[in-house]
Amino acid sequence: MENLNNNVLGNLKELIRTETVIGDPIAIQGTTIIPVCKATFGFGAGGTDLGKTVEADKFGGGSGAGVTVTPVAFLVVREGHVQLLQLADKNNTADRVVNMVPDVVDKISSFFQGDKGEKVPPAADPVPDPSL
Repeated sequence: MENLNNNVLGNLKELIRTETVIGDPIAIQGTTIIPVCKATFGFGAGGTDLGKTVEADKFGGGSGAGVTVTPVAFLVVREGHVQLLQLADKNNTADRVVNMVPDVVDKISSFFQGDKGEKVPPAADPVPDPSL
């Protein structure tokens, strides 16, 4: 059973990476688009050791996992400004965290540019896509 679990967990480790949630940047004509996704993982396992009537071990068991990756937004970086374009109008914890990203980026930029006296314009508010 332990080998079964280790095998499935080892494969899940391949899927659980930063790139699963924050996708690879896509550069198009001076604009960088970064996909942001929500990843949901599930895992289950079960098994039993059967009584031995011969010398060989008897074992019955199985395990499995499921993954759902859903795009929720895009970060658009253009001319030093960061804008968050949401794909859905949900207000759960993950969405609130994603909504905070542009403000955090602006604050970090302001902190590092503060020594130079440069002003960093605030990021635009997210604009919901009316077609969704």
